Amino acid sequence: RRNLITVCRFSVKTLIDRSCFETIDDSSPEFNNFAAILEQILSHRLKGQVTWFGYESPRSFWDYIRVACRKVSQNCICSIENMENVSSSRAKGRAWIRVALMEKHLSEYISTALRDFKTTRRFYEDGAIVLGEEANMLAGMLLGLNAIDFSFCLKGEGLDGNFPAVIDYTPYLKFTQSSDSISSDEEELRTLGSSGSESSTPENVGPPFIMDENSWFNKCKRVKQKYQLTLEQKGYLEELLRLRENQLSESVSQNKILLQRIEDSDLAHKLEKEQLEYIIVELQDQ
Repeated sequence: RRNLITVCRFSVKTLIDRSCFETIDDSSPEFNNFAAILEQILSHRLKGQVTWFGYESPRSFWDYIRVACRKVSQNCICSIENMENVSSSRAKGRAWIRVALMEKHLSEYISTALRDFKTTRRFYEDGAIVLGEEANMLAGMLLGLNAIDFSFCLKGEGLDGNFPAVIDYTPYLKFTQSSDSISSDEEELRTLGSSGSESSTPENVGPPFIMDENSWFNKCKRVKQKYQLTLEQKGYLEELLRLRENQLSESVSQNKILLQRIEDSDLAHKLEKEQLEYIIVELQDQ
């Protein structure tokens, strides 16, 4: 469970970084890895379907999403169910992931499904990721993907439901810095050096470094990348704030409803008590 949530966080960050340079589509290995990770998370400890003869047949996470996400406004459940080229349940689940990402509603789908705890409990066994505390982290993690423009073909090989999702852990085991990295090694070293004691001074100070045209171009490119990343983070935080405000307003409205129910219940109990006291007085008189 911990490994899946950790690599999911890495995968989302990788997708956001990659979206600064190119459009994310089915050919992107970062997306294919993310889709495999999300499928593994939603399939973790998924209950099988019991037939009339008492046998348990395997189930896909689409069976859960199809039921738990009906309450999402303007959802794509019916359109995916009616897709002609997608027949198996696993392929429909993979098509749903792509459509939800293109609609920028994947986090909303997951949050709505997790709030339906009764349905989630019916589809998953104890110890499943969607039944634990990690589920709330997952919904918040996926919010950052709303800032990315995805482009998918819903007739590609990625929807083939005959092959299980396989996660490639290699990109998360070793980090190699590319030439397009936002900050160079020299900048990192200067940052680390400046974080030390104030009295520390360099022993050898070399001649001033003269930048050529390519160096200035690379520096401007890194500044542009930092600016784009800041914009992505700003959009992510705004989306997260909007979600939290909606959750707060829903909690306030539910609190008002509960308080009104309590007041009505107290009033009914008070009237019932007065009626019982009146009956007791009559019986005592008799």
